[in-house]
Amino acid sequence: MTSPSTEPKAHSHGLGEIPFSKLATHGSFDVNDFPVPNGREEEWRFTPLRRMKGLHDFKGEADGVDKLDVDAPEGVTVEKVGRDDARLRTAGLPADRVTAQAHSSFEEATVLTVAMGTALERPITIERQAQGGTRFDQYLIELEPMAEAIVVLKQTGTGVRAGNLDLHVGEGARLTLVSVQDWDGDAVDVTQHNAQVEKDGTFKSIVVTLGGDLVRLSPKVAYKDRGANAELYGLYFSSDGQHHEHRSLIDHNVSNTRSRVEYKGALSGKDAHAVWIGDVIIGEGTTGTDSYEINRNLQLTDDTRVDSVPNLEIFTGEVEGAGHASATGRLDEIHLFYLRSRGIPEEEARRLVIRGYFLELINRIPIEDLREEIMEKVEQKLAAHE
Repeated sequence: MTSPSTEPKAHSHGLGEIPFSKLATHGSFDVNDFPVPNGREEEWRFTPLRRMKGLHDFKGEADGVDKLDVDAPEGVTVEKVGRDDARLRTAGLPADRVTAQAHSSFEEATVLTVAMGTALERPITIERQAQGGTRFDQYLIELEPMAEAIVVLKQTGTGVRAGNLDLHVGEGARLTLVSVQDWDGDAVDVTQHNAQVEKDGTFKSIVVTLGGDLVRLSPKVAYKDRGANAELYGLYFSSDGQHHEHRSLIDHNVSNTRSRVEYKGALSGKDAHAVWIGDVIIGEGTTGTDSYEINRNLQLTDDTRVDSVPNLEIFTGEVEGAGHASATGRLDEIHLFYLRSRGIPEEEARRLVIRGYFLELINRIPIEDLREEIMEKVEQKLAAHE
């Protein structure tokens, strides 16, 4: 068991005194190692605890029911394993009390393994429908060396959910994860994604968050050896009263690693709230790191709120590239004027501009039917607020 640090720790490989990292995650698998948050902590100050339905100080029973369908092609092993399976504790530590509660409380984990050297001919699809109550879950997706896979996780339904999704990307392997949060309007979801990328491995995450009353998703990446690459993309559309929060952490803890982070959001309707926290650490003693992150938000109506916080810590002078950017604004009136001047009605012009805004991210989804489905859902949310 590893307890969360109460003292600041240096992000160091033992080569001397350096400044302490304020971004490094010091977590634990044990919920009792975390104090109950009160909302004043840095990691909780944007999250409305009163809307988490008790997840941050859980004292009840996990009574939730899910319908889970896994469609896996040949070359994939699907298992249900108990808490004692050693593979479940190797990708990363839960970083907060809720995800630690999930690890302390789950009864059975779902493990998917793609065999060495296998390039899947079609995606793995995981459809999860929450059917009420409170539930804690643990999933593991493991790609053995030189394997290639696309995994689509679709999450729908109602209830209170918290969990951890571990992702092992073996040496030279390539994993694309598309995670769609299309919960019912009253659902709560707090989940941490822990990706561990081996030498020359590539991990691509595409997160799409459209539903739910409160969604807090935390993708985290750590590298095991040189040549590893991670790309995190996100699309979210927050409407009336929805709270959508995404908190990424890329820890360039070894040399010659690469990362790209790009999240785009739109907000429409009273009290819609989007939060993006993007943390990148370039470790002391590393060389050849190439990292960039960007977040853009489009506020379509008044009475919406955006909190966008990119953070970059560099503990070395030997960096290939590093940077970050953040922007929040309204629709570009010049673009609207251009379209309207060519006879396109105002509402249709708005839809075309927003479609173009999201299109680059949606086109990164490597499945045509899913691209069309996501765009249709975005347009439905737009139509609801016209």
